[in-house]
Amino acid sequence: MDDRTPILIGAGQITQRDVAPEAVLEPVALMRDAARAAADDARLTAGALARVDTVAVVNLLSWTYANAPRLLAEMLGAAPRDEVYTTIGGNSPQSLVDDTARRIASGELGLALLAGAEVMNGVKRARRAGVRLAWGNGGEVPEPRSFGDGRQGTNDLEVRHGLFLPVQVYPLFENAIRARAGRTPGDHLRFLGELYARFSSVAAANPYAWFRMPRTAEQIATVDADNRIIAWPYPKLVNAIIDVDQAAAVLMTSVGMAKQLGVPRDRWVFLHGFGEAHDKWFVSERCTYAQSPAIAAAGGRALEMAGIGIADIDLFDLYSCFPSAVQMAQDALGIAPDDPRPLTVTGGLAAFGGPGNNYSMHGIACMMDRLREAPGTRGLVTALGWYVTKHAIGVYGTEPGREPWSVPETSLQPALDAMPSPEVAETAEGAATIETYTVAHERSGEPERGIVIGRLGDGRRFLAVIDGDRADLESLEREEGVGRRGRVSPGADG
Repeated sequence: MDDRTPILIGAGQITQRDVAPEAVLEPVALMRDAARAAADDARLTAGALARVDTVAVVNLLSWTYANAPRLLAEMLGAAPRDEVYTTIGGNSPQSLVDDTARRIASGELGLALLAGAEVMNGVKRARRAGVRLAWGNGGEVPEPRSFGDGRQGTNDLEVRHGLFLPVQVYPLFENAIRARAGRTPGDHLRFLGELYARFSSVAAANPYAWFRMPRTAEQIATVDADNRIIAWPYPKLVNAIIDVDQAAAVLMTSVGMAKQLGVPRDRWVFLHGFGEAHDKWFVSERCTYAQSPAIAAAGGRALEMAGIGIADIDLFDLYSCFPSAVQMAQDALGIAPDDPRPLTVTGGLAAFGGPGNNYSMHGIACMMDRLREAPGTRGLVTALGWYVTKHAIGVYGTEPGREPWSVPETSLQPALDAMPSPEVAETAEGAATIETYTVAHERSGEPERGIVIGRLGDGRRFLAVIDGDRADLESLEREEGVGRRGRVSPGADG
């Protein structure tokens, strides 16, 4: 085995529960504890974290630091030569693993720490209790190196029509998926309940999960006061839960340095392959709303690099911010709806928890644990950012993959960018057909407004809003709306 082969050697997770508001740990402190847990997991000796030469932190939502990687390194007694901070995106943890593996294989890095945390729950509880969190931002220090594609996920036209909150964008994909599958709205809601009941059962057995009570398919699919519709067809229990206090960290190095550090062989986990790509950047420009060509491309690249097929994967952690993301990954990767293999090792973002951009660091950490429990098995992790926009997929195993470890040089992106998209009309008027849609609900449970993506008679795509008419909104939830015909006209507000 080549000593330059990159490996993951340790993973740590922290879930902060039942802490008084004034005692809540800040994100960088949770990352510190997760990093120490990762060092223990790797069986590193005391002080080994001081040898870390790269500290990378996933973009934070719950607190702002001037340089989070530097603060974390100082807490650990390290002085890394590279400080990295990602842009927004749930693809970031897997992308960091991919990039770090490349740099280790090239000899650029020795020991790397990747970490992230969110304390959304703690911040919210402190505000409610009137507790001032004096965490600070780390002072005036140089900014860390930025990593990732920092483009915003929406354009002005989408924002004007309400396409910017994930809870209202992902249902657009879901209704397109349902129409493609030919299910009635009622049948599809039950299908979603069954899908997420599988996830809930995994979370119930995961000590790091935020919600550890198993929920039945009926509980998840039954709409009531405690499980109200957020945006049709999604009841609350299938939405990612961001109000969590969770941190995860992963340590990476080369085979040669792992030997020097004395990391036992049974701690090593190999990155067999990975792939990255993005779909058409803006939702209004997508080729289809029921499928993701970029997941198919990135997954194909990861499996090709690993030298295996999807049938050779034993465990999955499919990104599950909403059920549509899971189903699009299944479709793109060739995983049948009735495939008995587990689709998550964490329990998913609706039950395990969705700590902002860092969820997939937990997915990777849990995957490492599960693979070590059954040496010789392989796992696949998908991670995505924005609105099924940017994707990173990794294949992992406890045994070495192809040697020598190398990364394909050809980019997947040009072919994806070249896929034809319909022209988008800034304003639209005339006969129209619904391509996909959702109905946003108020907190009371009442339908508030519809959001429609449709086509004009000349094939151009448009965005529109249905305001006010409750009967129209309710009919879109009882009966299939995709393919429904009507008329569209410009509103006074554009």
